[in-house]
Amino acid sequence: MKASFKKYILKFRRPAGTSRGVYNTRPCWFLFLEENGRTGIGECAPLPGLSRETPEQVEKTLGQIGLHPDRYLQNPDLLIDLPSVRFAFESALADLRNGGNRLLFPSDFTSGKKGIPINGLVWMGEAGQMQRQIDEKLASGFRCIKLKIGAIDFETELELLRSIRNKYCADAVTLRVDANGAFKPSEALQKLERLSQLGVHSIEQPIAAGQWDELARLCNQTPIPVALDEELIGINNPSEKEKLLDTIRPQFIILKPSLHGGISGCNEWIGMANARSIGWWTTSYLESNIGLNAIAQWAFTKQVKIHQGLGTGQLFTNNFYSPLAIEGEQLWYHPEKNWNLGNLLND
Repeated sequence: MKASFKKYILKFRRPAGTSRGVYNTRPCWFLFLEENGRTGIGECAPLPGLSRETPEQVEKTLGQIGLHPDRYLQNPDLLIDLPSVRFAFESALADLRNGGNRLLFPSDFTSGKKGIPINGLVWMGEAGQMQRQIDEKLASGFRCIKLKIGAIDFETELELLRSIRNKYCADAVTLRVDANGAFKPSEALQKLERLSQLGVHSIEQPIAAGQWDELARLCNQTPIPVALDEELIGINNPSEKEKLLDTIRPQFIILKPSLHGGISGCNEWIGMANARSIGWWTTSYLESNIGLNAIAQWAFTKQVKIHQGLGTGQLFTNNFYSPLAIEGEQLWYHPEKNWNLGNLLND
C-alpha cells in the first residue's frame, strides 16, 4: 500500500459566522491510499479554533502515514488523539477496500433508494440576513431548522424563532438552536426556559465546555433537551467517555467524525449513548463533498431516525462535483452521476 496527501483550501460562498468568529476559507488535506491500481480518498479537515490538532501536527502525521501506511493500518490507535486524521485514514481505507470509487458503505442510500433527512442550517449574522436564510430554508422544504445563536442580542434571536412559530407549530417545523457555549452558567437556565416557550426541540452546548458540574445541573433542570457537542472534544479514552456521559447525563450527543474520534470513535460514542438511553445524531464539520460523502454513507448504516446535520456541500465555491444532492429536506446519493475531482488525483 502507498500513501500520500495534498492540501486544499475551501472557499466559502459567503462568510460563515459562528460564536468564535467568521470563516471565509478553511484548509483541508486529502489522504490517498493506493493499492492494485485503486485509490481511496479520505478528507482531513480540522477547523481552526475548535479542533485540537494543529496544521503542523496534521501535516507531520500525514507525512508519517505516507512513509509507513501499514504501521497505522496495524495500529489504528496511533491516531486516537488526532480525530480528523483518523477520519481521513478510515475513510480512505473504506473507499479503497470498496474499489476506490467513493463508495465506502454500500446501502440503500448509495443505491439511490433512500435519502437522509437533514436540518436546514441558519448561520449567525445580522437579523435581516438570518431572517432571509430562514425564509429560504422553509421555502426549500426544510421542516427542521437549526439556528446558530449567541452572536447577536438574545431578544433579537428570540424574535427570529418567534417569526417561525407564528407561522408553523412544533409539529410542522422542528426548531434546533446551537449556542456554541455562548451562555453564562448563571443565565443559562433562564434562557432555556424562554426558548422552551417557543417549542425548541433542543439546544447544543448552551455553556462553554469543561464545566461538568454546571452542565450536569443544567441537564437535570432544563425544560428543553440539551445536546453535547464541543464537550466531547478531546475525550477519546473509553473510560473518560463513560465518565462524561454518566456525570452530565445529557439528553443528546452530537457526533462529528472529524472532531470526535473518526468513524470508530463515533461508533464507540453511539454504543455508550444507546446503552444509557441518550439520543444522538451526526453532523458534518464543514468538509468538502468528499468528507460529507463519507459521513453520510456511514450515518445511514447507523439506521438514523431523526434529522441529521449533513448539509455543508453547497457552502463552497470550489467544492467537488459529486452524486450528492439536497432535495427538499433530504440528502440523496444519485449513483448514476459521476464524481469530478478536478486535478485532485494528479501530481
